[in-house]
Amino acid sequence: MPAPPDDFAELYRTRFARVAVQLYAYLGDHAEAQDLTQEAFCRALERWPAVSRYADPAAWVRHVAWNLATSRLRRLRSATRFLQRQRTPDPVQGPTPDRLVLLDALAKLPAAHRRALVLRHLGQLTAVEIAEQEGVAEGTVRSWLSRGRAALAAELDREVWHA
Repeated sequence: MPAPPDDFAELYRTRFARVAVQLYAYLGDHAEAQDLTQEAFCRALERWPAVSRYADPAAWVRHVAWNLATSRLRRLRSATRFLQRQRTPDPVQGPTPDRLVLLDALAKLPAAHRRALVLRHLGQLTAVEIAEQEGVAEGTVRSWLSRGRAALAAELDREVWHA
C-alpha cells in the first residue's frame, strides 16, 4: 500500500490523540476510543481526495468518529440488554466512589450539555468547533457549557454535602 499523502499524515499526527481523548471521555473505554478514532481516520484516507478539499478535514474525521462511537454505544446497550436476559452477571470490581459521583452527576445532565462539556474540557475544542460539529450556533454551545457547568457544580456540591 502506498504511503498516505503528507497532508493526511500531518492531520493524523496532530489530531489523532485529541479525537481519541474525546471518545474515551464519551465511551469510558480507552482501547475502544482508539479503535474508533483509527476507523474514522481510515475512512478519511479512503476518501482523502474529497475530504482534503473540505474547509476542515479534522472536523469531518471528528464527526465520523463521534458517529461511530454513538453507534457503538447503541450496539453495546442492545447487547447488554440481551445478555441480562440470558444470565445474571458476575460481580465485578467497580470504579472508585469519586468516579461514581462524577459519572452520576454527568449522567444527570442533558446529553447536549454533557457532550459540550466533554468536547470543551477533555477534547479541548473551542465553542466554534463544537458548534460546527453539533450543527448549532456558537451561542447555543456557550449556553450549553454555562448551564452544564452550573448543573454539574450543583450536583457535585449536593453529593458532597449529602454524602
